[in-house]
Amino acid sequence: MTWGGHIMIRSAGILLYRQGSTGELELWIAHMGGPFWAHKDEHAWSIPKGEFLEDEDPLIAARREFTEEIGTPPPPGTYELLGIFKQPSGKLITAFAAEADSFQPDEIVSNTFPMEWPKGSGAIKEFPEIDDARWFEEATARTKLVKGQLPIVDALVRHLSGKDL
Repeated sequence: MTWGGHIMIRSAGILLYRQGSTGELELWIAHMGGPFWAHKDEHAWSIPKGEFLEDEDPLIAARREFTEEIGTPPPPGTYELLGIFKQPSGKLITAFAAEADSFQPDEIVSNTFPMEWPKGSGAIKEFPEIDDARWFEEATARTKLVKGQLPIVDALVRHLSGKDL
């Protein structure tokens, strides 16, 4: 896919939601792994997502990427398209949402990526793509998510505005 003559990187992701014990909307988000994000919390979380090819079904890709990043398949449910969201980097995220009241994996086991670390050392180390994932109330999730993904939360809230949580 191209946008303004540039090849666009496409990702597909899943935003799970539930009604928390306090009645607040809660979102399942993941902390990005690797040394750059290691000591960051604010705006260092993401919906579980990953790249997919143009001829691939985005929901199938989103399910695969969720499984790779969390170590557990996404729960059964009705997955609804929230939209396609352009990130500051230019990446396009196709985001799906589903209600998942009881989703709680025992542990997070992410796939890894290689990276030279420390930078300039010549040593290649493996880091998890995701090093934590959990439920947060919507207001807290908004402070944790990378800013480019906040429109995904806005789309979910709009989507749910006509539904009972």
